[in-house]
Amino acid sequence: MFFLFLLLSTLSFINSGAANKVEVFFSPANLFIQRWLPLFYVPSLVVAPLAVKGIPAIEGAKIGAILVGGWMGTLLVAGYTTVQVRKLVNTELLPVDPVPKAAPFTSTERFSWIFVMLLSFGIAVRYPTALGPVAVTAAPFLLAATVVGYLMGTSLPEKATNVFHPVLAIVLSAELGAYALGIATGKGFEATLGEYLTKSTGSPGAGDILNGFLGPVILSFAFSMYRQRKIVKRHATEIITAVVVSSAFSLYSTAAVGRFLGLLPSLRTAIIPHCVTVALALPIASLLEG
Repeated sequence: MFFLFLLLSTLSFINSGAANKVEVFFSPANLFIQRWLPLFYVPSLVVAPLAVKGIPAIEGAKIGAILVGGWMGTLLVAGYTTVQVRKLVNTELLPVDPVPKAAPFTSTERFSWIFVMLLSFGIAVRYPTALGPVAVTAAPFLLAATVVGYLMGTSLPEKATNVFHPVLAIVLSAELGAYALGIATGKGFEATLGEYLTKSTGSPGAGDILNGFLGPVILSFAFSMYRQRKIVKRHATEIITAVVVSSAFSLYSTAAVGRFLGLLPSLRTAIIPHCVTVALALPIASLLEG
Protein backbone atom coordinates (compact mmCIF):
# COMPACT_ATOMS: atom_id res chain seq x y z
CA MET A 1 0.00 0.00 0.00
CA PHE A 2 2.68 2.50 1.01
CA PHE A 3 4.84 1.51 -1.95
CA LEU A 4 1.92 2.10 -4.32
CA PHE A 5 1.20 5.45 -2.67
CA LEU A 6 4.84 6.48 -3.05
CA LEU A 7 4.80 5.28 -6.65
CA LEU A 8 1.72 7.37 -7.44
CA SER A 9 3.16 10.38 -5.64
CA THR A 10 6.45 10.09 -7.53
CA LEU A 11 4.62 9.75 -10.83
CA SER A 12 2.53 12.80 -9.94
CA PHE A 13 5.70 14.77 -9.28
CA ILE A 14 7.14 13.74 -12.65
CA ASN A 15 3.93 13.85 -14.67
CA SER A 16 0.73 14.73 -12.85
CA GLY A 17 -1.37 13.97 -15.91
CA ALA A 18 -0.11 10.40 -16.09
CA ALA A 19 -0.74 9.88 -12.37
CA ASN A 20 -4.28 11.18 -12.72
CA LYS A 21 -4.89 8.81 -15.63
CA VAL A 22 -3.76 5.88 -13.47
CA GLU A 23 -6.14 6.97 -10.71
CA VAL A 24 -9.02 7.34 -13.16
CA PHE A 25 -8.27 3.92 -14.66
CA PHE A 26 -8.58 2.23 -11.27
CA SER A 27 -11.45 4.39 -10.02
CA PRO A 28 -14.21 1.86 -10.93
CA ALA A 29 -12.46 -0.82 -8.88
CA ASN A 30 -11.90 1.60 -6.01
CA LEU A 31 -15.55 2.65 -6.06
CA PHE A 32 -16.60 -1.00 -6.03
CA ILE A 33 -14.42 -1.69 -2.99
CA GLN A 34 -15.62 1.46 -1.25
CA ARG A 35 -19.24 0.46 -1.82
CA TRP A 36 -18.87 -3.09 -0.51
CA LEU A 37 -16.01 -2.56 1.96
CA PRO A 38 -17.67 -3.85 5.18
CA LEU A 39 -18.32 -7.23 3.56
CA PHE A 40 -14.63 -7.98 3.23
CA TYR A 41 -13.98 -7.69 6.97
CA VAL A 42 -16.75 -9.90 8.36
CA PRO A 43 -15.73 -13.54 7.66
CA SER A 44 -13.72 -13.80 10.88
CA LEU A 45 -16.61 -12.27 12.82
CA VAL A 46 -19.13 -14.65 11.26
CA VAL A 47 -17.20 -17.73 12.38
CA ALA A 48 -16.39 -16.25 15.79
CA PRO A 49 -18.80 -18.69 17.55
CA LEU A 50 -16.55 -21.53 16.41
CA ALA A 51 -13.38 -19.73 17.43
CA VAL A 52 -14.55 -19.01 20.98
CA LYS A 53 -16.24 -22.37 21.52
CA GLY A 54 -13.35 -23.97 23.38
CA ILE A 55 -12.23 -20.87 25.28
CA PRO A 56 -12.95 -20.99 29.05
CA ALA A 57 -15.13 -18.19 30.38
CA ILE A 58 -12.33 -16.72 32.50
CA GLU A 59 -10.02 -16.57 29.49
CA GLY A 60 -12.78 -14.94 27.46
CA ALA A 61 -13.21 -12.30 30.16
CA LYS A 62 -9.47 -11.60 30.07
CA ILE A 63 -9.55 -11.23 26.29
CA GLY A 64 -12.50 -8.85 26.51
CA ALA A 65 -10.76 -6.73 29.12
CA ILE A 66 -7.56 -6.60 27.08
CA LEU A 67 -9.35 -5.68 23.86
CA VAL A 68 -11.51 -2.96 25.40
CA GLY A 69 -8.70 -1.55 27.51
CA GLY A 70 -6.25 -1.79 24.62
CA TRP A 71 -8.66 -0.04 22.28
CA MET A 72 -9.11 2.85 24.68
CA GLY A 73 -5.41 3.01 25.50
CA THR A 74 -4.37 2.98 21.85
CA LEU A 75 -6.78 5.81 21.03
CA LEU A 76 -5.44 7.87 23.91
CA VAL A 77 -1.82 7.24 22.92
CA ALA A 78 -2.51 8.04 19.26
CA GLY A 79 -4.39 11.22 20.14
CA TYR A 80 -1.84 12.41 22.67
CA THR A 81 1.06 11.69 20.32
CA THR A 82 -0.63 13.54 17.47
CA VAL A 83 -1.35 16.61 19.59
CA GLN A 84 2.16 16.78 21.01
CA VAL A 85 3.86 16.33 17.64
CA ARG A 86 1.56 18.92 16.09
CA LYS A 87 2.61 21.40 18.76
CA LEU A 88 6.27 20.71 18.03
CA VAL A 89 6.02 21.10 14.26
CA ASN A 90 3.31 23.78 14.47
CA THR A 91 1.23 22.36 11.62
CA GLU A 92 -1.65 24.52 10.46
CA LEU A 93 -5.04 22.80 10.36
CA LEU A 94 -6.89 23.37 7.11
CA PRO A 95 -10.33 22.21 5.92
CA VAL A 96 -10.45 18.69 4.49
CA ASP A 97 -11.92 18.11 1.05
CA PRO A 98 -15.12 16.05 1.30
CA VAL A 99 -14.88 12.42 0.22
CA PRO A 100 -17.55 11.42 -2.32
CA LYS A 101 -19.96 8.85 -0.94
CA ALA A 102 -20.69 5.59 -2.70
CA ALA A 103 -23.99 5.32 -4.52
CA PRO A 104 -26.81 3.93 -2.34
CA PHE A 105 -28.13 0.47 -3.03
CA THR A 106 -31.30 0.19 -5.05
CA SER A 107 -34.39 -1.94 -4.50
CA THR A 108 -33.47 -3.90 -7.62
CA GLU A 109 -30.14 -4.88 -6.09
CA ARG A 110 -31.80 -5.92 -2.84
CA PHE A 111 -34.46 -8.07 -4.51
CA SER A 112 -31.90 -9.58 -6.90
CA TRP A 113 -29.70 -10.73 -4.05
CA ILE A 114 -32.71 -12.06 -2.14
CA PHE A 115 -33.67 -14.07 -5.24
CA VAL A 116 -30.11 -15.43 -5.51
CA MET A 117 -30.18 -16.32 -1.82
CA LEU A 118 -33.44 -18.26 -2.10
CA LEU A 119 -32.44 -20.02 -5.32
CA SER A 120 -29.01 -21.02 -4.04
CA PHE A 121 -30.56 -22.20 -0.77
CA GLY A 122 -32.77 -24.63 -2.66
CA ILE A 123 -29.83 -25.91 -4.69
CA ALA A 124 -27.63 -26.35 -1.61
CA VAL A 125 -30.37 -28.33 0.14
CA ARG A 126 -31.53 -30.43 -2.81
CA TYR A 127 -28.17 -30.95 -4.53
CA PRO A 128 -25.45 -30.47 -1.85
CA THR A 129 -22.64 -31.58 -4.18
CA ALA A 130 -23.88 -29.84 -7.34
CA LEU A 131 -20.74 -27.69 -7.55
CA GLY A 132 -18.35 -30.26 -6.13
CA PRO A 133 -17.45 -30.09 -2.42
CA VAL A 134 -20.31 -29.30 -0.07
CA ALA A 135 -18.67 -26.05 1.04
CA VAL A 136 -18.44 -24.85 -2.56
CA THR A 137 -22.10 -25.64 -3.22
CA ALA A 138 -23.13 -23.86 -0.02
CA ALA A 139 -20.94 -20.84 -0.79
CA PRO A 140 -23.40 -19.03 -3.12
CA PHE A 141 -26.16 -19.19 -0.52
CA LEU A 142 -23.97 -18.17 2.41
CA LEU A 143 -22.42 -15.40 0.33
CA ALA A 144 -25.86 -14.15 -0.71
CA ALA A 145 -27.05 -14.29 2.90
CA THR A 146 -24.06 -12.17 3.88
CA VAL A 147 -24.72 -9.64 1.12
CA VAL A 148 -28.43 -9.46 1.93
CA GLY A 149 -27.56 -8.66 5.54
CA TYR A 150 -25.39 -5.79 4.34
CA LEU A 151 -28.06 -4.46 2.00
CA MET A 152 -30.70 -4.63 4.71
CA GLY A 153 -28.38 -3.06 7.27
CA THR A 154 -27.56 -0.12 5.03
CA SER A 155 -31.25 0.45 4.30
CA LEU A 156 -32.02 1.22 7.95
CA PRO A 157 -32.55 4.84 9.03
CA GLU A 158 -29.39 6.68 10.05
CA LYS A 159 -30.42 6.80 13.71
CA ALA A 160 -30.90 3.03 13.70
CA THR A 161 -27.47 2.39 12.17
CA ASN A 162 -25.88 4.36 15.00
CA VAL A 163 -27.11 1.60 17.33
CA PHE A 164 -27.35 -1.40 15.02
CA HIS A 165 -24.35 -1.06 12.72
CA PRO A 166 -24.59 -2.67 9.26
CA VAL A 167 -21.67 -4.94 10.19
CA LEU A 168 -23.84 -6.47 12.92
CA ALA A 169 -26.58 -7.00 10.35
CA ILE A 170 -24.09 -8.75 8.06
CA VAL A 171 -22.88 -11.10 10.78
CA LEU A 172 -26.39 -11.85 12.02
CA SER A 173 -27.69 -12.54 8.51
CA ALA A 174 -24.78 -14.83 7.64
CA GLU A 175 -25.13 -16.81 10.86
CA LEU A 176 -28.90 -17.09 10.46
CA GLY A 177 -28.28 -18.34 6.94
CA ALA A 178 -25.86 -20.96 8.24
CA TYR A 179 -28.37 -21.97 10.90
CA ALA A 180 -31.19 -22.33 8.34
CA LEU A 181 -29.02 -24.33 5.96
CA GLY A 182 -27.79 -26.52 8.80
CA ILE A 183 -31.36 -27.30 9.85
CA ALA A 184 -32.49 -27.96 6.28
CA THR A 185 -29.60 -30.30 5.49
CA GLY A 186 -29.47 -31.92 8.91
CA LYS A 187 -25.79 -31.05 9.40
CA GLY A 188 -26.41 -28.54 12.15
CA PHE A 189 -25.31 -24.97 12.69
CA GLU A 190 -21.67 -25.52 13.63
CA ALA A 191 -20.87 -27.86 10.75
CA THR A 192 -22.45 -25.48 8.26
CA LEU A 193 -20.73 -22.46 9.78
CA GLY A 194 -17.45 -24.32 9.44
CA GLU A 195 -18.05 -24.41 5.69
CA TYR A 196 -18.30 -20.61 5.63
CA LEU A 197 -14.56 -20.15 6.09
CA THR A 198 -12.62 -23.28 5.16
CA LYS A 199 -9.23 -21.65 4.40
CA SER A 200 -8.88 -24.26 1.67
CA THR A 201 -8.14 -23.47 -1.96
CA GLY A 202 -9.74 -26.73 -3.01
CA SER A 203 -13.10 -26.08 -1.37
CA PRO A 204 -13.42 -22.36 -0.61
CA GLY A 205 -16.45 -21.14 1.27
CA ALA A 206 -18.24 -17.80 1.16
CA GLY A 207 -15.86 -16.31 3.71
CA ASP A 208 -12.84 -17.40 1.70
CA ILE A 209 -14.25 -15.60 -1.35
CA LEU A 210 -14.67 -12.40 0.66
CA ASN A 211 -11.22 -12.76 2.22
CA GLY A 212 -9.80 -12.94 -1.28
CA PHE A 213 -10.61 -9.25 -1.68
CA LEU A 214 -8.50 -8.17 1.30
CA GLY A 215 -5.37 -7.69 -0.81
CA PRO A 216 -7.08 -5.35 -3.30
CA VAL A 217 -8.76 -3.59 -0.36
CA ILE A 218 -5.38 -2.72 1.12
CA LEU A 219 -4.13 -1.49 -2.26
CA SER A 220 -7.23 0.67 -2.68
CA PHE A 221 -6.22 2.58 0.44
CA ALA A 222 -3.18 3.82 -1.49
CA PHE A 223 -5.49 5.58 -3.94
CA SER A 224 -7.45 7.09 -1.06
CA MET A 225 -4.21 8.40 0.40
CA TYR A 226 -3.17 9.70 -2.99
CA ARG A 227 -6.40 11.68 -3.36
CA GLN A 228 -5.68 13.24 0.02
CA ARG A 229 -1.94 13.57 -0.62
CA LYS A 230 -1.89 17.27 0.25
CA ILE A 231 -3.21 16.49 3.72
CA VAL A 232 -0.87 13.49 4.06
CA LYS A 233 2.10 15.65 3.10
CA ARG A 234 1.12 18.49 5.43
CA HIS A 235 0.57 16.18 8.40
CA ALA A 236 3.17 13.52 7.53
CA THR A 237 5.11 14.00 10.76
CA GLU A 238 2.04 13.59 12.97
CA ILE A 239 0.70 10.66 10.94
CA ILE A 240 3.93 8.66 10.86
CA THR A 241 4.77 9.29 14.50
CA ALA A 242 1.27 8.52 15.77
CA VAL A 243 1.00 5.33 13.69
CA VAL A 244 4.39 4.01 14.82
CA VAL A 245 3.95 4.90 18.49
CA SER A 246 0.33 3.74 18.82
CA SER A 247 0.97 0.49 16.91
CA ALA A 248 4.01 -0.32 19.04
CA PHE A 249 2.04 0.51 22.18
CA SER A 250 -0.84 -1.73 21.15
CA LEU A 251 1.33 -4.69 20.19
CA TYR A 252 3.60 -4.64 23.23
CA SER A 253 0.97 -3.63 25.77
CA THR A 254 -1.32 -6.44 24.59
CA ALA A 255 1.46 -8.98 25.04
CA ALA A 256 2.48 -7.53 28.41
CA VAL A 257 -1.03 -7.29 29.85
CA GLY A 258 -1.88 -10.75 28.53
CA ARG A 259 1.16 -12.18 30.27
CA PHE A 260 0.35 -10.24 33.44
CA LEU A 261 -3.21 -11.59 33.51
CA GLY A 262 -2.00 -15.11 32.85
CA LEU A 263 -3.74 -15.43 29.50
CA LEU A 264 -2.98 -18.68 27.73
CA PRO A 265 0.02 -18.25 25.36
CA SER A 266 -1.94 -19.37 22.30
CA LEU A 267 -4.70 -16.84 23.00
CA ARG A 268 -2.19 -14.12 23.79
CA THR A 269 -0.51 -14.68 20.45
CA ALA A 270 -3.85 -14.63 18.64
CA ILE A 271 -4.94 -11.22 19.95
CA ILE A 272 -1.61 -9.39 19.68
CA PRO A 273 -2.24 -8.12 16.11
CA HIS A 274 -5.74 -6.84 16.92
CA CYS A 275 -4.65 -3.24 16.27
CA VAL A 276 -4.06 -3.75 12.54
CA THR A 277 -6.41 -4.39 9.66
CA VAL A 278 -7.56 -7.95 8.97
CA ALA A 279 -5.50 -8.31 5.79
CA LEU A 280 -2.32 -7.70 7.81
CA ALA A 281 -3.45 -9.24 11.10
CA LEU A 282 -3.88 -12.71 9.59
CA PRO A 283 -0.28 -13.08 8.34
CA ILE A 284 1.07 -11.44 11.51
CA ALA A 285 -0.77 -13.98 13.64
CA SER A 286 0.62 -16.79 11.48
CA LEU A 287 4.17 -15.47 11.94
CA LEU A 288 3.76 -15.19 15.70
CA GLU A 289 2.44 -18.73 15.87
CA GLY A 290 5.52 -19.90 13.98
